[in-house]
Amino acid sequence: MPTENSPADDVSLDEIRRIFDDLPDADKSAEAAALAHQSELTKPAGALGRLEEIAIWMAAWQGKTKPQLDRPMIAVFAGNHGVANRGVSAFPIAVTNQMVRNFIDGGGAINQIAQIADAELRVYEMALEEPTADFVDGRALDDEDCARAMAYGMMAIEERLDLVCLGEMGIGNTTSAAAICHALYGGTASDWTGPGTGVSGSALAAKTEVVAAAVARHKDCQGDPLAILGAVGGHEIAAIAGAILACRIARIPVLLDGYVVGAAAAVLHALEPRALDHCMAAHCSAEPAHRNLLERIGKAPLLDLGMRLGEGSGAGVAISLVRAAVACHNDMATFQTAGVSGGGSGS
Repeated sequence: MPTENSPADDVSLDEIRRIFDDLPDADKSAEAAALAHQSELTKPAGALGRLEEIAIWMAAWQGKTKPQLDRPMIAVFAGNHGVANRGVSAFPIAVTNQMVRNFIDGGGAINQIAQIADAELRVYEMALEEPTADFVDGRALDDEDCARAMAYGMMAIEERLDLVCLGEMGIGNTTSAAAICHALYGGTASDWTGPGTGVSGSALAAKTEVVAAAVARHKDCQGDPLAILGAVGGHEIAAIAGAILACRIARIPVLLDGYVVGAAAAVLHALEPRALDHCMAAHCSAEPAHRNLLERIGKAPLLDLGMRLGEGSGAGVAISLVRAAVACHNDMATFQTAGVSGGGSGS
């Protein structure tokens, strides 16, 4: 969490709500120029499919006809959840701390993916020795803690970044994500609760009952997404929401990882549907409710590889797609420079 007397100490949820009143938009002139440039590249119009969409998205949010990808960052936020003591995960809460140490030592999947993607990897420990309260019994976070966690996530973002990939680590956090989604979107707890680390049978049924009980317990939060985030969220989920918001302010494109990151994004989307315009969904995870969540926030995933690891792993893999999109957009010859006839409409 933020250090003593850091700028995050004085922030409030009301201040965070006010940010939504003046969210910056993409650079429409850069977007138009990028589209014009793309129409002159030596290919039929639309032939590169979603790679073309990615390139224009990068250009629009970076404000450049030719976007760059010199400094991508993968940010992994780690937090512990009191609800994990109810047996909602296949692993004990101590694994969160152990996995953070594994990331620091370079042994995680995300370390290998970051290296291949040539991306900076940063791991942010969110009060690991102070798990959130068990949200079946009370609020996971009070308003002050939720606001501080969001501010911490905002402070993690630097303006010079070209792309931010967001990931998480936290035993029990798919239970928290399920509770957020159930509270935001309704339905039944089973619609939003999945195996997470691999629970099944009676353990999955018990996890689903925990989600249902939590949402019923905090029904007074209905209609207030930030109240829902504090009631059933976590330090790392709130920080991810803050990081997404900071990227929007700085006009930095974002790749969202899996279900937990998606739940953090859903809180912002519920507050303001435009709040995720600078984001793309890197992949659809194997967590069953993730696909439904992506539909709710209007994001078609770039990849669908059956991954369910978290850690920002799916977002990290998707960096290669963004690199391909940017390289084709920036470095392909135009019809004029290549001496090719027919313009961009041929087949």
